[in-house]
Amino acid sequence: MGRTRGSSRGLVWAGVLGFALSGFFDGILLHQILQWHHLLSLVPGVDLREQVLWDGLFHALMYVLAALALAGLWRAGRAGAMPLGARLGGALLLGFGGWHLVDAVLSHWMLGIHRIRVESEVPLAWDLLWLGAFGLAPMALGWALLRRGGGRPGRGGAALAALGLLAVGLGGWGLRPGDGPYTVAVFGPGLAPGRIAADLEALGATVVWAGPEMDVVVLDLPADRRWALYGRGAWLVGGAGLPVGCVGWSRA
Repeated sequence: MGRTRGSSRGLVWAGVLGFALSGFFDGILLHQILQWHHLLSLVPGVDLREQVLWDGLFHALMYVLAALALAGLWRAGRAGAMPLGARLGGALLLGFGGWHLVDAVLSHWMLGIHRIRVESEVPLAWDLLWLGAFGLAPMALGWALLRRGGGRPGRGGAALAALGLLAVGLGGWGLRPGDGPYTVAVFGPGLAPGRIAADLEALGATVVWAGPEMDVVVLDLPADRRWALYGRGAWLVGGAGLPVGCVGWSRA
């Protein structure tokens, strides 16, 4: 009986981990690589600095959820009750798809803080396509795997290590400065605009766009110098595609 309850808790934690991994997937692909939206793209009055900052806070929340889930799975493994095989995969897929279901219903349609492609003339079509491909389809597959069963619960050391590496890898990727031709940097409060401008000039950066206080800037900067921005007071650094489009739909 105790092992059964532990296995059930393990399934829940696996679902939470899948939810967090899906959040990383969403943030990395849609916010950073494709740059189709920020977390608060459609919230009036939120400038580009706040957009990038909230994207960072979103990633931090996914880190917390992933850490809690891995800790829960580790405890289940110590009790020999970590779900393995099809049940582990099913729970992960349910959590992965669950994130996209929650995001679509809550963020896209109820709160309206962003859409999958904010610049699209048919945003609902993109919302539904994304929900079907990355939300409902993984959830259906996950449910089928759970019903199939298989894979007796156990310690799952190798599986837990692999999941931990995956979570750390995705989270670390989200912190990278990015690969776009331009760089967006958000600086902490208290830095004088003149000092920021001087530091950027010293790094050989060309300012493509800047906020009134230089607290957020879009730069033309060699990729190998992006990490140096953190040493100059930047809180967040990200790659960018076309800065005019990014600044435009971010209401900067």
